[in-house]
Amino acid sequence: MLEVWFTEQQTASVRLGLRVDAILAKQKTPYQELVVADTTAYGRMLVLDGAVQTTTVDEFVYHEMLTHVPLMVHPNPRQVAIVGGGDGGAVREVLKHGSVDAVHLVEIDQRVVEAARCYFPALSESLSHPKAHLHFTDGLQWVREARNFDVVMIDSTDPIGPAIGLFQPEFYQSVAQALGPEGVMVAQSESPFLQPAVIQTVVRGMRTAFPVVRLYLAAVPTYPSGLWSFTLGSKGPLPGPLDPRRVVTPTRYWTPAVHTAAFVLPRFVEDLLV
Repeated sequence: MLEVWFTEQQTASVRLGLRVDAILAKQKTPYQELVVADTTAYGRMLVLDGAVQTTTVDEFVYHEMLTHVPLMVHPNPRQVAIVGGGDGGAVREVLKHGSVDAVHLVEIDQRVVEAARCYFPALSESLSHPKAHLHFTDGLQWVREARNFDVVMIDSTDPIGPAIGLFQPEFYQSVAQALGPEGVMVAQSESPFLQPAVIQTVVRGMRTAFPVVRLYLAAVPTYPSGLWSFTLGSKGPLPGPLDPRRVVTPTRYWTPAVHTAAFVLPRFVEDLLV
């Protein structure tokens, strides 16, 4: 029996291998190579430039932790922007918050959204919600011109190719300018085991723009090492006790207890932030 395997070169010395049942799409977009495949272990998978972006089995962890944590830190999020995230999973989670009036998705590659709508309907269905507004443009430029947002989420790919500018201090300063007086931002910041230098770059960059910077963790099995980090920057609101009236449902990973525990860091992660 012939077996087909997908291999992601996660670092120079680490690879992830997944058995593939079928390749559903493969194309070269104006920005990157896009592949959609069905895998035995993790269901349907979206790959950009050889890196796993999302799978139907574990996507809920990443999307819930990227969105609900900053939305619960902000006292009353109404205007939300997501840079990247063309699969639509973050939009789906944001719209679980009744206070949100509008969510703006800023995705440079329209082909990602088209693929998500075709192959990931459970992820992308919220992109058609009347509160969702799609902008197919460069996130760097869009953020420079944005103002008065409550929460900005950076749902980016790894810091290579079109996403590299999203990991620079100048970008975080632009995000701070785009936020209102109690604004909160969050960015995915890679693995503390395999990309500690990225975490340090993100944290130091955010500290140039925000008085409050906090790292938190979640377990995402298909991402490098399985332990993933997010970095939150705030103009004032601090992670703390949650208002039970604002707790969102349904969720599969995020809970009030997980929210609180995610900010309790192992010593080796704390040491990265000194």
